[in-house]
Amino acid sequence: MGKANFSDEFKRDAVAQITERGYRVAEVSERLGVSQHSLYAWKRQFAKRPEDGSKDAEIRQLKRELQRVTEERDILKKANRVFRQGCKVRYAFVAEHRTLFPVRAMCRCLRIQPSGFYAWLKNPLSRRAKEDVRQTAMIRQAWEDSGKVYGYRKLHDDLLDQGETCCPNRVARLASRLAGIKAKIGYKRRPGSYGGKPSRVVDNTLARQFDVAAPDKTWVTDITYIRTQEGFAYLAVVIDLYSRRVVGWSMQNRQTTDLVLQALLMAVWRRKPKGKVLIHSDQGSQFTSMDWTSFLKAHNLEHSMSRRGNCHDNAVVESFFNLLKRERVRRRTYRSRDEARQDVFDYIEMFYNPIRKHVRNGMLSPVEFERQQMMSTEGV
Repeated sequence: MGKANFSDEFKRDAVAQITERGYRVAEVSERLGVSQHSLYAWKRQFAKRPEDGSKDAEIRQLKRELQRVTEERDILKKANRVFRQGCKVRYAFVAEHRTLFPVRAMCRCLRIQPSGFYAWLKNPLSRRAKEDVRQTAMIRQAWEDSGKVYGYRKLHDDLLDQGETCCPNRVARLASRLAGIKAKIGYKRRPGSYGGKPSRVVDNTLARQFDVAAPDKTWVTDITYIRTQEGFAYLAVVIDLYSRRVVGWSMQNRQTTDLVLQALLMAVWRRKPKGKVLIHSDQGSQFTSMDWTSFLKAHNLEHSMSRRGNCHDNAVVESFFNLLKRERVRRRTYRSRDEARQDVFDYIEMFYNPIRKHVRNGMLSPVEFERQQMMSTEGV
C-alpha cells in the first residue's frame, strides 16, 4: 500500500512526547513504530521554541513555587495524626514516605531535624523489615510506571518480571499497608437485559466471537465522548481483537462520518492487511453512510453490525473505553480539546499499546504479545 502518511496532529503529539513529557527519541520511536529519522524531522518542523527567555524563567519559578506549596500541602495532609506524637513516630513517618516526598521537606513540615532522622535511621532493621522496604520501593515504582492504575496482581507480575520471588498476598500487603496503593476500579451499574433487533443493513457476522487466532482478521470500532471545558471531544477507535491493540483512532469536535473514517484510515495505513478484514460496529449513522460503505469496499473490508441497543455485541471496544475513562479521563480536567487529545495520545500510544498488561494476553501488552507471537511463529 505504500508508506504510511501521518496527520500533522499525530506528528505534533509525537513531538510533544519528546519535548514536553521527557521521553527519549528512541523510546518514542519504539513505542509508536516510527523511525527515529522521521521523529527528528517532525521535531524540527513542529517543536515549540521559546520566544521570551525571561518570561520562561518567570514561569519556571512560579511552577517551582507551586510545586513546593503543593508538596507541603500533601505532606501535612498525610501527617495530620503524627504532629502531637514523639520524634520517633515522626521519624517513622518520614522513613515510610520518603519515596513520596523529599526528606528535608517532610522534616521542615514536621519540625524535626534531618540530622536527627538520619541518626535514627542508622539503627539496624531486621532482615524482614529491610526486605519490606526494598520491595515496597519496587512496587511503588511499578505502580507509578503504570500511571497509578495497576492492582496487586499486575504489580506482582511486574516483580516476577524483575526476578523477584514473592507471592501475590505479600504484594497486596506491601502495596496497601506500606505504600498505600489501590487499583483503579470501575463504577457499578444496574444490570440490564439486552436483546435488540438485528440490523437491516448488514448481519452480525462477528456474533461475539472475540477470540481471534491471527492479527488483522477482525477489527472492532466505536465512538465515545470526552468532556472538556471547551465542550465535548469525540473519540473513535479501531481495535484488533487478536491482541486488543488500538490500531487506529481519531478525535474531532463532532460525531461525523469523517471521524470514524480517519480512525479506520489510520488502521489501514498502519497494518496494511493482506487479506479481507472483518470490521464490526454498532448501528450508528456514521457506520451506515455511503462514504463508510464505499471506503470498506475500496479497502477489502467486510462489515458486521451489532444488534440495536446491544452493547455486549461490541464488548471489547466498550471495555477499552471503560479503561480509558477509569484510568485516565476521570482523573483529569481538560481545559481544551487539544489538551484532551494530547492526553489520549499519551494513554494509547505511550502506555496502553506498548506497556499496559492484559490478562488475556498472558500479562503482556498488546505490542509485546504480537511481537512474541510473531517470534514463535517464525521459530516454528
